Amino acid sequence: MLLAAGLGTRLKPLTDHKPKALVEVGGMTLLERSIHLLKRYGVDAIILNVHHYGELIVQFLEKKAYFGIPITLSDERDQLLDTGGGLKKASWFFDTNEPFLIYNVDVLTNMDLGSIFRKHQENSCLATLAVRHREASRYFLFDSGLQLAGWRNRKTDQIRWCGVRVDPVEELAFSGIQVLDPAIFSYFPEENVFSLVELYLRCGAKEKICGFIHDDSLWMDAGKVSDLEEAERLAKSLGS
Repeated sequence: MLLAAGLGTRLKPLTDHKPKALVEVGGMTLLERSIHLLKRYGVDAIILNVHHYGELIVQFLEKKAYFGIPITLSDERDQLLDTGGGLKKASWFFDTNEPFLIYNVDVLTNMDLGSIFRKHQENSCLATLAVRHREASRYFLFDSGLQLAGWRNRKTDQIRWCGVRVDPVEELAFSGIQVLDPAIFSYFPEENVFSLVELYLRCGAKEKICGFIHDDSLWMDAGKVSDLEEAERLAKSLGS
């Protein structure tokens, strides 16, 4: 699943008249870069959620003949559902009882997506989160076995634990890439708008929510105007 339904507020004014998925970095839209990366690792079907200027994404995909891969749209134009709610609406798509990947459309990386899939299956996790050591305002907290223990907001110093307090913990920043087991659907709340972070914190006390550190790969969140110059440089390193 490609998460592309955000309002793109951090990319204003570029997103005043188009969605962030269609912002270009290195001469190519973020959406196109994401699809090429997923195809490179053998992804054979994609569901893409849309909200802000969703019709422009439809037009873009039609113009590109859907990049030669089945792409289904999950329409959130009536209501933005957050990450968890977006997955809940699209859950019908994942009917093969196999793990699946969720990828934020504004991520630039050369991360080995096959590695996180293999690690997820080896560890029999409910969810495996790509994380790295980097400066951030919010962190997932992992125990010595790289299992999720909690979450910290550095700006407010708020800490939330999955269950009991764990010490010591390692602070790792989320990279917008995750592999989930379809068993996650049994933990979905009744409400339709919720975040996956909230879901992980609720079920992390009894299920394995695992971290996958990828410090050895190039990575960047290209979702802020102030970072686009750096994103252009990284895009050149990544190529087309």
